[in-house]
Amino acid sequence: MEVIGDYQRQGYVHVRGLIPSEVARAFMGSIKQDIGPAPIPMSQETAFPSQLRRPTYGIYGFNYKPMLHFLWAFTPIISKIAGRDLLPTYDYFRIYREGDVCRVHSDRPSCEHSVSLTLDYSDGQPWDLQVGHRRLTVSSAVKDDFDSEEYSSIPMQVGDAVVYQGVHHAHGRIHPNPNSWSAHLFLHFVDRNGPFADHAFDKKVALDPVNFSFV
Repeated sequence: MEVIGDYQRQGYVHVRGLIPSEVARAFMGSIKQDIGPAPIPMSQETAFPSQLRRPTYGIYGFNYKPMLHFLWAFTPIISKIAGRDLLPTYDYFRIYREGDVCRVHSDRPSCEHSVSLTLDYSDGQPWDLQVGHRRLTVSSAVKDDFDSEEYSSIPMQVGDAVVYQGVHHAHGRIHPNPNSWSAHLFLHFVDRNGPFADHAFDKKVALDPVNFSFV
């Protein structure tokens, strides 16, 4: 694993080899096996978030436990990269299609510290993630580009990631996806001692002590 950049100063870093490409593709194989052999019926989808221009296929981690455990296991590593004591919130798997873009936006409080991890490209063509340089306050604005704001464009190979401050730095993929499809895993965390700490586990897990009984 190689970390490129200064997270505290820039608000993001490029992480080469966050996971081995073999692990990324094994994870993809597991997801595809559970989805099943039939084509994904994207033509039936009509709803999609404002940062997209058409529907994508996605899985929320709390609905697919292997993804959730992946998120929890990565918490110490991302904490070290971010230089913060983090708690996990949620993760999300998404498949984009050829020509898709992700409009420029910043994230909700559960995404204070975020990871965009590349799992696979159908045609092996890296699809860059753009991250704005300016630190923002919480915003719901969605735009097609960065206007006059300076930004960096980070190409990722399979297994690479960008760790970024999702609430405070605008980000997106403003150039169309050059692959027939690409697959990505987004993992999100909050600072245990920060203003969004109450969003830990996306407010879906009770942190009360667990008691077991036996007969």
